[in-house]
Parts: sequence; structure tokens; C-alpha cells
Amino acid sequence: MTLFDNDTVANLLPYDGEVVYYGRVIPLAEANVFLNILLQNIDWKNDEAVIFGRHIITKRKAAWYGDSSYSYTYSGTTKQALPWTKELLELKTIAESLTGTTYNSCLLNLYHNGDEGMAWHSDDESSLGVNTSIASFSFGAERKFSFKHKRTGESHSILLENGSLLLMKGATQTNWLHSLPKSNKIITPRVNLTFRTIVDQ
Repeated sequence: MTLFDNDTVANLLPYDGEVVYYGRVIPLAEANVFLNILLQNIDWKNDEAVIFGRHIITKRKAAWYGDSSYSYTYSGTTKQALPWTKELLELKTIAESLTGTTYNSCLLNLYHNGDEGMAWHSDDESSLGVNTSIASFSFGAERKFSFKHKRTGESHSILLENGSLLLMKGATQTNWLHSLPKSNKIITPRVNLTFRTIVDQ
């Protein structure tokens, strides 16, 4: 099932979680400016993961920023937050205004093309607390974003537009997995910003 509805902020999940898609909240021309600035000014590094004891370095690149030098551990590796850039603070303010939530950190991912994606996972690390809110900006290539219920296997997908905002909150991370499927049709980059709140520092 695919859900496309940019005119409402209704919950996209049928049960056990809350996902709100605001659609494009930043005009296209401005979104492209943000994309170019983020590509150039963010301290991108190839992401790392430890999977079944193997140390993996991904093609996808990542960066971690925050109010303080928060540490964030996921996939068996730990990052230390860098100080905010001007543009990240601008986008954080927009996300906070639209979602009504305050965030203190941001994990960024750079997907160079459709050969790079993200496997099924939940952002349920203890440092984020329980029933956390995550505001996700997308810039660049439009990509499919999918959800799968952990118990029933029911799935839902949405196309994330350039300059759009998606909010995951409530019990979403407890009950649902999400992924960014690969696609050989995508030949341009996408930058994703996920504003979060670290709670156990």
C-alpha cells in the first residue's frame, strides 16, 4: 500500500504508531539551495556499522550534530556531535515550529544515488528515550520510504519529496521498522536530516 496525501497531516500508520507527512514545506528553489549547502558544508564521513561481528564501511555518508558533544551509538559504532551550522539551526527552527517539539541533535545521511539505501531498522536506541519524536527533512532526489510492522508484517510506503518534512512519533519506533529501498532509477543525491532528542547524557 502506498500513501500519498500532501494536503493533510493525518497519521499515515493504521495502528501502533504515529507518522505525519507534511509534504514539501520548503519551496523547491530554496530546497535546492539547502541541498547544495549541505553537500558542501557538512563534515560528511562514510558511515560505519558492526554487523554480526564484521566492521562495515558504507558508501552512504553520515554526520552527527547537536547542542553539545553528545555521543550517539547505533549499529555498534559511536559518534560525537559536532557544533551546529547556521543552516542546520535554520532547519531545526522550522522543524520545531511545525512539529511542536524541541530537538537537541541531528543525524544526517547522504545517499549519492539509488544504489545506496537503508535496511529495515528502528531508531530505538536507549539514548533517545521511549516514544521519541524524530523530524525528518529530505533534500534532493525523491525517494520511497517504507514502514513495516514488527509483529504483523503489514507495510506502507510514501514518496518523500525534495524539501519535505516527515515526523515519526509515539510508539512508531517500538512497533514499526522503516527503510529506504534502493532503486537503480535514482541517479542524483539525497540528503536526509533527522532531528532528534538525546535524553541520557
